[in-house]
Amino acid sequence: MAGEKKQIPLCPITGKKAVHFVQWLFRDTLIGLWRHSFGVDVSGLLADVPRFGLWESPAGLMFFDPPIAGDAKFYTELYRRHSLHERLSGVEGTRPEFKAVGALIRPGMKVLDVGCGDGGFRPYAKDAEYWGLDPNFGGTRPDILAEPIEEHAPKRPGYYDIVCSFQVIEHVPDPLGFARAMVAALKPGGLLVLGVPSWPAPVTEIPNYVMNAPPHHLTWWNEASLRALAERLGLRCRDVIDCPIGGHSSIIYWMARFAPTLDRTRYFRAAWSWHLALIWAWLAGSAADALLRIPPGARTSEIMMIAEKPAS
Repeated sequence: MAGEKKQIPLCPITGKKAVHFVQWLFRDTLIGLWRHSFGVDVSGLLADVPRFGLWESPAGLMFFDPPIAGDAKFYTELYRRHSLHERLSGVEGTRPEFKAVGALIRPGMKVLDVGCGDGGFRPYAKDAEYWGLDPNFGGTRPDILAEPIEEHAPKRPGYYDIVCSFQVIEHVPDPLGFARAMVAALKPGGLLVLGVPSWPAPVTEIPNYVMNAPPHHLTWWNEASLRALAERLGLRCRDVIDCPIGGHSSIIYWMARFAPTLDRTRYFRAAWSWHLALIWAWLAGSAADALLRIPPGARTSEIMMIAEKPAS
């Protein structure tokens, strides 16, 4: 495929052409990584896509093209097989971004938690009218609805004081449409809160770390891309902050610390040296995670944007 002319895709938040091609990620490589890393079969989801391109947009967003997202079967198998919802919900106090957003909530506020899973954020909004949305895992409690934000927003336009979403927008094929629906559910003057994995960061320094690839993560975010999204949505970006490492993400920090540096120009490769590097990062990182504390000021893999909807 050397010398092949690439069709340049458009940034999913700005609509502008990508400015940098990073690499191809082939279907068979992805299928093998998912099977051996997490015991999940994605061959059906990826059957019609021989390869994915990883591109960088002018806004700083990294995105995969085409954006093939996981379905309910994929997420049910992945999250329940590896107890990921329990880890992501965590013991109260282990998700620093939950605590930070909880501090914004006042008694009586209406709060919507989009892609809430098992509702791990609920304890931080205990004095508010809390609603969670999750089309894959909703219905477990009366305050968690099994519907996407695109269906929910028209039912409650301009209803919520805070609409938040933690580690969700990177999973959706249309992040702009997803965010627009969140804004539609916000009152004028309300706050949109988006927590995302960041790049460059420890999570992007682990070779062949397939959780950061389709059909799981479809976009990688940084401060510039979050601010570009806020501008596109007509919001005032109050801040983009680093989220301190919590118990749910400490393993990522340690894996990156022990991961060999193989090639700084790419993130995935079907080579034994890369597979062995991933195995070593997992073994050494797991041991360190069990025995050591995260050092003060350690690099995080997550950032969060707080943006305000205009009052009029």
